[in-house]
Amino acid sequence: MEKKVAKLKTKFTQLVVIKKKEVQKSEKEIQQKNIDLQKAKESLKMAYNSLHEVANPSNGSISQLLASRSLLQTARVQIKHNQEWVEFAQDQLKNAKDQLKKDMIEYEKYKYIELQEIKKKLKEIKLAEAKELDEIALMTFNKKEK
Repeated sequence: MEKKVAKLKTKFTQLVVIKKKEVQKSEKEIQQKNIDLQKAKESLKMAYNSLHEVANPSNGSISQLLASRSLLQTARVQIKHNQEWVEFAQDQLKNAKDQLKKDMIEYEKYKYIELQEIKKKLKEIKLAEAKELDEIALMTFNKKEK
């Protein structure tokens, strides 16, 4: 009986297959967005570390002071850029999760509809088999009477 159900195809079978592929694609995209987010966070962490490595000169020439100031400014710009990248990656991840949720709802909807169609077909098959068995029983009964 289980094999019959697995082999039964409905007009929704191809849609279910397509929707399942969309869900898998969305899952892969979430994995990629997670990787991107981790890279962005790691870059931000590295930018903070480079900011802490810049030493503030307590004495020396004005050129050393200006060079240190320039390094600090560059590190701050890099931190700001990486913070924006983290925010962007988080937004992308959120959008990918929303898309996965939509895809899963669509997949489950078509899967449910397909299951209902399969149940309907099985009921029709059982009814046809019952009619066929009734006919066979009637024919054998009539043969015995003759």
